[in-house]
Amino acid sequence: MSSTQNNQSSALQAEKTLTPTSTSMPEHISLNKWEDSGFEWVGEIAPGSFERLATSLTTEHAQSDLLIKANLYRRNNVLHLAFTLTGEVWLTCQRCLQPIVIDLTDDYDIVLLDNESQIRLVNEEQDYLLLDEIITEQSPERLLPLKKLVEDEILLKTPMAPKHDDCEMTVEQFGEIPEEEGTENPFAALASLKGKL
Repeated sequence: MSSTQNNQSSALQAEKTLTPTSTSMPEHISLNKWEDSGFEWVGEIAPGSFERLATSLTTEHAQSDLLIKANLYRRNNVLHLAFTLTGEVWLTCQRCLQPIVIDLTDDYDIVLLDNESQIRLVNEEQDYLLLDEIITEQSPERLLPLKKLVEDEILLKTPMAPKHDDCEMTVEQFGEIPEEEGTENPFAALASLKGKL
């Protein structure tokens, strides 16, 4: 084997294992290019850059960037998208309307299936998606929506109505509370009939 071939193969290996640190998360991963060789991405991203998540973020507290390590790999002839998310987001407590922190730190591993016949290769507790259902863009290249899939998992992890565990709801009262008039029990009439029947 010539030294030129050695240099080329080591350059290819270095390119494959290189994990860039970036603040610009790729929207898509080209499956045509990366599904067999694997793909890695490491970077920090602002929570507000996820469009659907941004609508629920509080503006009363500064948001810190989320650290994401994503890895597309194939195991046992099945494609996986694994990623580790480290960080937290600030939402609005639905009781007191003050900021509340939600920890998103977790490991995720999603199996990406070409068709339903591969479901038998997946463990029962494993999350899976069919590629035909998530690749919606019509193009000659199969593009996996990486950023959308990560955002989906973040949205699943965040509560729909976040609230502090020890939160007291603040209630403002306007005016006097009217006193209830003594009303007769509707079952009292039935009780009086009981002995007569």
